[in-house]
Amino acid sequence: MKIKGNIEKSGRWWAAEVPMLLVFTQGRTQKEACVMVKEAIEDLVDMPGFTVQVFLSKEKGAFYITSNDNRLLLTFVLKQQRAKRCLSVRDVARNLGSESPTAYSRYESGKVGLTLDKFAQLMEAIDPELDPILTCV
Repeated sequence: MKIKGNIEKSGRWWAAEVPMLLVFTQGRTQKEACVMVKEAIEDLVDMPGFTVQVFLSKEKGAFYITSNDNRLLLTFVLKQQRAKRCLSVRDVARNLGSESPTAYSRYESGKVGLTLDKFAQLMEAIDPELDPILTCV
């Protein structure tokens, strides 16, 4: 699985962002900005053994990240998107039609595996307007 990021020159710096993960950083070079993205994501996920790789794309202004654990990467997406919208775990559970926040929190904590269908359902419970795009590169 790959998640797209954007990179562009901003003055003397390269600004890099991964909108789906809500990660924004910069570096003096493209390579340094990509290293900063990698370190930011790994620090934010904060799980032993979790690593991210960042690849500049042939497409201008784009890069892609992959990880050694897609489950942890998807759970990080859920946490970030929920936090962006100032929703509690209970709020998302309610949006899913559940009275128990435990069911949703098991997905967000990575205790339960995610299928693409379940990931889409959880993202919709976070925000019905949110429609992640998966692409082949």
